[in-house]
Amino acid sequence: MSDAIKKYTISVFSENCSGILYRITQIFTRRKINIESLTTSESEKVGIHRFTIVVYGTEDTVRKVVLQIEKLVDVLMSSYFLDEEVVAREIALYKMKLGTNLNPIVEKHNAKILYADNEFVVIEKTGRKDETKSLFNDLEPFGILEFVRSGRVAVSKPMRSLHNYLQEIGEA
Repeated sequence: MSDAIKKYTISVFSENCSGILYRITQIFTRRKINIESLTTSESEKVGIHRFTIVVYGTEDTVRKVVLQIEKLVDVLMSSYFLDEEVVAREIALYKMKLGTNLNPIVEKHNAKILYADNEFVVIEKTGRKDETKSLFNDLEPFGILEFVRSGRVAVSKPMRSLHNYLQEIGEA
């Protein structure tokens, strides 16, 4: 196992029940691991939710955390991946005051204007974190009124899917 600190994306599939998020995050807290990004959503299977968690750590530490998460009663499956093993995106929204022609910047970054009124405009950018940060840097001189970026959403490139896992354990 490598001792180098790297960025990992952890995928957790669980039943949709109260308290599971607390129990999962408690595992990270006990090990003093900071969660960089956390996104939850429904999965492709009704009643099963997906947590996408981004952390920095050594492979050994992340592997141990994933094994601990899998021991939780309501967790069905948990895996970890390096950046090159996932297809990932984030969405960012930028609220800008009207008064400047932002269209060239929006076009340069393949972003889009999501909403506009007499006082402000909301720009949407979907992409990797470095892409949303680059647009932020270009818009900042014009005065960003509000900024929000989602957590990472990701799917793994390796083929072991939730559906295959459920078939393996006889619950598909």
